Amino acid sequence: MKQNLRIAIYPSVIKTKPSSIRKLFSIWIALAMMGPVAMAQTRVITGIVMDSSSHAPLANVTVCAQHTTHCVLSGSDGRFKITVEQVVKKVQLTATGYHAGFISLKDSATAEEVVMLSKSFEELQQVTVNGRKKGRYRNKGNPAVELIRQVIENKEKNGPGADPYSAYRQYEKTRVLMDRPPKFITKGGPLKKFKYFFDNIDSTTIPGRKLSAIYLQEIVSDNYYRKSPEKNKQVVIGKKMVDFGEHVDMHGLNDALNRLYENINIYDNNIDAFTTQFLSPIADAGPTFYKYFIEDTVLEKGVKLVKLNFMPRNPEDALFEGTLYITLDGHFAVCKLEMSVNKNTNLNWVRNIKIIQDFELGAQARYHLASSDVVAFFSPFTKSNGLFGERLRIISNLTKDPIADSVFKGRGNDTLSMAAHQPEKFWQEDRALTLTKTESAVYKNADSLLKMRSYHRLMDWATLLAVGYKSWGIFDIGQVGNFYSYNPVEGSRFRFGGRTNTKLSKSVFAESYLAYGLKDQQWKYFLSGSYALNHKSIYTFPIHYVQASYMHDTKNPGQEDVFAQGNALFSSLTRGYNSNLLYNDIFRLSYVKELENHLSYSIGMKYWKQQPSDSLHYVYKLSQNLYDTAHQLTVSEISATFRWAPHEQFFQNKIARRNIVNKYPIISLDLAKGFRGVAGGQYNYDALHIDLFKRFYLSQLGFTDIDVSAAYLGGNLPFPLLFIAPANQTFFYSYYANNLMNTEEFVSDHYAGININHYFNGFFLNKIPLLKKLRLREVVEAKILYGGLRDENNPAKNPSQMLFPLVNGSLVTYNLGQQPYIEAGIGIYNIFSVIRVDLIKRFTYLDNPRISSLGLRFSTNFNF
Repeated sequence: MKQNLRIAIYPSVIKTKPSSIRKLFSIWIALAMMGPVAMAQTRVITGIVMDSSSHAPLANVTVCAQHTTHCVLSGSDGRFKITVEQVVKKVQLTATGYHAGFISLKDSATAEEVVMLSKSFEELQQVTVNGRKKGRYRNKGNPAVELIRQVIENKEKNGPGADPYSAYRQYEKTRVLMDRPPKFITKGGPLKKFKYFFDNIDSTTIPGRKLSAIYLQEIVSDNYYRKSPEKNKQVVIGKKMVDFGEHVDMHGLNDALNRLYENINIYDNNIDAFTTQFLSPIADAGPTFYKYFIEDTVLEKGVKLVKLNFMPRNPEDALFEGTLYITLDGHFAVCKLEMSVNKNTNLNWVRNIKIIQDFELGAQARYHLASSDVVAFFSPFTKSNGLFGERLRIISNLTKDPIADSVFKGRGNDTLSMAAHQPEKFWQEDRALTLTKTESAVYKNADSLLKMRSYHRLMDWATLLAVGYKSWGIFDIGQVGNFYSYNPVEGSRFRFGGRTNTKLSKSVFAESYLAYGLKDQQWKYFLSGSYALNHKSIYTFPIHYVQASYMHDTKNPGQEDVFAQGNALFSSLTRGYNSNLLYNDIFRLSYVKELENHLSYSIGMKYWKQQPSDSLHYVYKLSQNLYDTAHQLTVSEISATFRWAPHEQFFQNKIARRNIVNKYPIISLDLAKGFRGVAGGQYNYDALHIDLFKRFYLSQLGFTDIDVSAAYLGGNLPFPLLFIAPANQTFFYSYYANNLMNTEEFVSDHYAGININHYFNGFFLNKIPLLKKLRLREVVEAKILYGGLRDENNPAKNPSQMLFPLVNGSLVTYNLGQQPYIEAGIGIYNIFSVIRVDLIKRFTYLDNPRISSLGLRFSTNFNF
């Protein structure tokens, strides 16, 4: 069918007198106050809007019926459709950077409209527009750089912390969409039952892509800020999210998404996003790392703005590229921004990022954030399927009135008890944006999943593959990684165990395993019982329980925690030969409590009897040629542990918590006291251990993890009860242990150590041609441990003390006191997105027998 097209082309320069604007505004107010006086007939206007120069379709053009508040946006193809009343005579089209366009409507039906908008070009006051000149880029004499320096100079006046007080309501929506679901789901097969979940298609978020919406979370909160003393407070009054059931840690999933999609403040020098620190384009050092170009000026809502483009000097660095809209009213504030990350930036798994923020003019001519939209695409490989994630924030009801001090008391982030149970009426009234049909369906689809037995079976097997546990009714069988291992003392070791889950009880939990070694032909076992005082799983934050446990098993001297879970099969692959294992009988009674502010503490008692294996002997020298041996050592102690991890984020699985490291410190303090004569205890002693971990972000140079620890042990003790430095004799890299130290090589009764790892995030490798395409990253590391022994605990100084052990007549355990133990190395990680390889060099105690001074270590490392 032939269509009639009417084309309207608007000139490059259109100037509107202020008096005309005032008249137009007055007419609009008058009509709005009159209200509808009669029911008018309507008609539908359709058309397409394009750039007058390139004839490219323009998306997101605002199309409004003149003198009304009824508006629509053009689509990605430039097309629009608007219903107007018969009395409307004009339709106005506006877009940033373009002069306004108009459609004059006739009384009769009209054909499809084609509207050409011309770009707006005006001369900056006191600024010369030169555009992008060919040749070498310079800061000196560059008007764009001079403008950005004005923005930097006025940051403190324009930033969100400029006012003494502020309060606002925030609506936050986080969603995840899948790009091209796997064919084995959509085309049938064993998972065809779940096809309906991926048929929930969204075609508006990314033009040209049909995405399956799979996750949604909404939060409504009241937020408060005080400048002096500085304090932020957020009170969540409504929270609604998709729930995938007990197999997925929803709290941890939310923490992970929040860590990826952190609040972006353009006025900060450094912006945290996707676990990486980017330098802001208006950072103090911005002109050193960015290039700036003035594109043009635009007039928006009566305010003259500069459209300023920016890009990295080196596209491989952690920098943004995009456009800032800066006011020319003397405040030099950012009132809008659109930015992304260059495709060459070394971001693992993150293939694309788009950030759009809009600011509103408020009191005292200050702009405040009105909305923020962050969209990112994640995939393991460049052209593979992946996920789109989006976090949208909308700010409303901003006030700057003084706020009572009582508002800021308590936790910085608080959630009302009724937040997760708000009725639908609440969401209809407080939801800043109405959910689309696709978004609403996400909640319904997730609820349907939880009612499917096949879904629970699928997730059960997925949990087995991921963390090594398989549910069997009221029991979880596992951990599979510990079912088989090997060591020189036990030979091939087989183990089977499991624990109860909440299907048995939400208060009572039990765990047990049974193991047998073919070489030593001895049974080992473990049994624990716990009672949850908060009547929820003892593995779910915040934990609060009492526990009693008993273990009869082997361990290496100096092993971090005899109850720690791990993959014993991997630990069987060791360098050298180590047969100095202990047989242990350990009874523990503990009370553990974790608070909402991530302060936790535990109080307990321990009975520990240890016996050396056949190759390890506890020897006392009675005289020149007379020796005696001890067959066992027994201690009885009470202990207390305190841990504070402010703003801690983690993902919880059935084994342990995986920390989502952020900028906040983690501090722990352990105290213990041993009693002689109590429950068979043979020694009096006092022990103190403190540990501090902190990540430091260094912008373009990456980040540094520093772990400092120190300990003191008071008492007259044999070497098995001293601090035995943690060693790693496997071929897999260990962050906590010394990777070129032998087991039981160094003992001390006081020590201080530091563990430093600096991650450059590809700062150097990104600049090497060809190699940069592999997205490899560099890390340098160092471990330094310094300590010593008091004379009463040193057999070389105290003849009555237990001797250090020998292997084939050679001493293998030493006093850590002559000099510090030092090892350092360099590593490459992000190999195939997950593999890390470290080359480590040992620098001290090189004359000790059976040691390695240089070694390669392997590990997996998942980073964005």
